[in-house]
Amino acid sequence: MQISKAVVTAARQQQRNLPIQTLFDQHGKERSVLSLVVEEATSAGIEDICIVVWPGDEERYSRLLSEQPARLTFIGQREPRGYAHAVFCAREFVGDQPFLHFVGDHIYVDRDHNGCARELVEAAVRENSAISGVQVTHESQLPLYGTVGGRLISGKPGLYRVESVLEKPSPTQAEQQLSVPGLRSGHYLCFFGMHVFTPEVFEIISEMLEADKNARVNLSAALNELARREQYLAMIQNGRRFDVGVKYGLFTAQLALALSGQDRDQVMTELLNVLASRDLRGQQGAED
Repeated sequence: MQISKAVVTAARQQQRNLPIQTLFDQHGKERSVLSLVVEEATSAGIEDICIVVWPGDEERYSRLLSEQPARLTFIGQREPRGYAHAVFCAREFVGDQPFLHFVGDHIYVDRDHNGCARELVEAAVRENSAISGVQVTHESQLPLYGTVGGRLISGKPGLYRVESVLEKPSPTQAEQQLSVPGLRSGHYLCFFGMHVFTPEVFEIISEMLEADKNARVNLSAALNELARREQYLAMIQNGRRFDVGVKYGLFTAQLALALSGQDRDQVMTELLNVLASRDLRGQQGAED
């Protein structure tokens, strides 16, 4: 298996401004969310990147990525038929190759600085298999993520054979259908926001689109079918994902980047000053 292409989806109308939000990276340089996602792909050796956008957003996204070394292709999702359809829009770009896939509104911070995407690509090549990054997640966060159920592969810590996939399950659904032996009670394997897919995923999505020409198509449903047709794995990622589309998501992503970067001491000092000031005001209020 050789992986040289990536697909980034950034077309959802309600979230199309998220990829252009800016923050400071570990080196203190101001960057857009989208440029950080693209850099994650290039750090994994990806040379060709397709960004699926809302029609009309091509130019402004292109300006954000003017300094990126990768070859960029922009494709508009001209029908709002869901996440899986957005991925499907890149079928001609990908061809018959496996490909790396990201969502355009997640930031990744890797504790070891090896690159989350690089680790995932290396695992896909080693196992010759479709594979999704996952993170052990508390059930309170299930409404935010697709979730997988499966079994740990013997002798391969952190690597699971996927048996089922549900999109944003309830805790009851997860307990009944997505339990994973070895995880703490109330914890599940939720998507990390990056995947390596084989071309078979396009065949499945095509069938789903044809089955109901007006319906929105769910990627988790397509991946549930993928697990039935071929080996499909999940790997616990050595890092953290930050969804900038949730409440305080951009703030927590910025904080994580800052605390893992060259300005860590400065940021820690400012945080301590804020907390000390807050505590002092609280003490003064109690005395009054």
